[in-house]
Amino acid sequence: MSSIKKIIKILKQETKDFSPTLIEQIIKKYGKNPFLILICCLLSLRSKDIVTINVCHTLLKIAKTPQEILSLSQDELEKIIFKIGFHKNKAEVLHQVSHGILNRYNGKVPANRESLLKLPGVGQKTANLVLGVAYRVPSICVDIHVHRISNRLGLVGTKNPEETETTLKKIVPQNYWIEFNELLVKWGQNICTPTSPWCSKCAIKKFCKRIGVEKSR
Repeated sequence: MSSIKKIIKILKQETKDFSPTLIEQIIKKYGKNPFLILICCLLSLRSKDIVTINVCHTLLKIAKTPQEILSLSQDELEKIIFKIGFHKNKAEVLHQVSHGILNRYNGKVPANRESLLKLPGVGQKTANLVLGVAYRVPSICVDIHVHRISNRLGLVGTKNPEETETTLKKIVPQNYWIEFNELLVKWGQNICTPTSPWCSKCAIKKFCKRIGVEKSR
């Protein structure tokens, strides 16, 4: 078994009792609705999950469709998501995305990367997450956790998420692409944290190239 498969197998076991990610919580409550996954992902950018999930639940009690988002004024939307970072910009993006979905795609979130990337505020990471989670299209969503941990482990030696995605696609079996993000996000939030990672508790430290290089616990 390759080191990639061994790491995935270990993380699946180790993270089964961890708190669910933001997207897992949204899916559990609302199902795999592509639009809800998309807007919650957009709200989560540069924000902590613990804050984002509460804001998402507050918003989704009021609006769950592009039409309902657009029925809210900019000021109303800003007040609803106020607790989240960059709330003014994100309120504007949610309006623009809702307009784009209605006017370009007949009210449906597109199921292909090229079309998703044409929506305002949607980057590669968001597009890949929506494709993988909502539509089960093989995609590797590379966020800060996936980028950081993949480099720490020595799976890649890359400078940015785009390079990381390209490299991971070459070494991670395609049938693991979708869950790779979920596993590393949980590991990054709980064990392999950005600063002072819990190396003493890490179940995959034998695969890590960075132990002893960065300050850890």
